[in-house]
Amino acid sequence: MLEKNKSITYSGERIIDALKEVELILISLHKMGSYFGEKFLEDGEAQHRAEYEKETTHFIDDWKVANRLATIRTILSEKFDDTLGEDDMDDIERAMEGIKY
Repeated sequence: MLEKNKSITYSGERIIDALKEVELILISLHKMGSYFGEKFLEDGEAQHRAEYEKETTHFIDDWKVANRLATIRTILSEKFDDTLGEDDMDDIERAMEGIKY
């Protein structure tokens, strides 16, 4: 890892921007899970599973969760020096290389 990338400083405002996005996604998913979790316990899982999946998909699409996650990734990566190493990758690419998709 480049020395510049070992210690990076962000403004509190930028971290708050990222945390707001995380909070919206996390709490919304938690509330949906809790709501439908109680329905599962009351009535049985099969009856509400399709509704849960539909509402979760609507949330992801309607609230543009992929765009929000991309914003978080941008905020977290914007301060990294993206100089390519001998392997023709920057530090972030190298760190993400082993992730299974």
